[in-house]
Amino acid sequence: MQQYLDFEKELAEIESEADQLRAIESSERKDETAKKIKSLDRKATSLIKKLYGKMQPWQKCLVARHPSRPRCRDYLINLFTDRVHLAGDRGFSDDSAVTGCLARLNGQAVVVIGNEKGHDTKSRIEHNFGMARPEGYRKAIRLMDLADRFGLPVITIVDTPGAYPGMGAEERGQAEAIARSTERCLMLKVPIISVIIGEGGSGGAVALASADRTAMLEHSIYSVISPEGCASILWKNSEKMREAAEALRLTAQDLHTLGVIDQIVDEPVGGAHRHPKAAIASVGRTLEAMLSDVSALAPGKRLKARHDKFLAMGATEG
Repeated sequence: MQQYLDFEKELAEIESEADQLRAIESSERKDETAKKIKSLDRKATSLIKKLYGKMQPWQKCLVARHPSRPRCRDYLINLFTDRVHLAGDRGFSDDSAVTGCLARLNGQAVVVIGNEKGHDTKSRIEHNFGMARPEGYRKAIRLMDLADRFGLPVITIVDTPGAYPGMGAEERGQAEAIARSTERCLMLKVPIISVIIGEGGSGGAVALASADRTAMLEHSIYSVISPEGCASILWKNSEKMREAAEALRLTAQDLHTLGVIDQIVDEPVGGAHRHPKAAIASVGRTLEAMLSDVSALAPGKRLKARHDKFLAMGATEG
């Protein structure tokens, strides 16, 4: 069953009416009912295009967090073959908020690391809603070390509201683990590419997205803090999240203009949650193109270009 967002109320009414007509369609009034259904479907399609063609930043946040949006696991299953999952940080435990595997992308051997949020209540709790603990980032570092040792490109799939802020995580060195994961991304000799498929929250996302090329799905977000957290700090009122979302410049379009990301991946009309297979296929094509582009560079040039890219962010003239 489709879950509608706050700004889709009119759409929900139209599609609900069409669904009710489909359910009660009778042979006596079949032609008349069919025409009504067709009219409602056209109206719904037109409204979807209108709603998703002029979305505000806060609305993008809602879409990026949609529970039916494809998760890391969906991309792994549909885009990668010969998957061999690797677990544990060899120091404390395995963190299921971060998944990693050896795999092939269109025949190319790669190491894939991603945030897994889960699809339902049980799996979301199991994966801690995609919020990694220190052992998750240390697992990522271990897999990046493995990739460097065997000359395998790294692909990261980012979808997290942020690193887990619990006391245990802080006691086990959360900040240090995030910093070292970010550093490892920047120092890799092999190519590293990243795609943000939903939320890219704070340092928890940067720790996996510091790549040669970073792409974002059209309706994903990437920010130093959530709009609610920003509003609580600046206005002492989390209800100001709409204003905060506008000020944070967290949309893919804003970040591409600012040079923080390299590419925007178009989503099907109505968002990835409405047409997951099409969205996943689009991400697959983008990953293949980015990997081919980055792999063509000599290791020394690639490393220098990666460093220059991040050093240039935020620089001003004069």
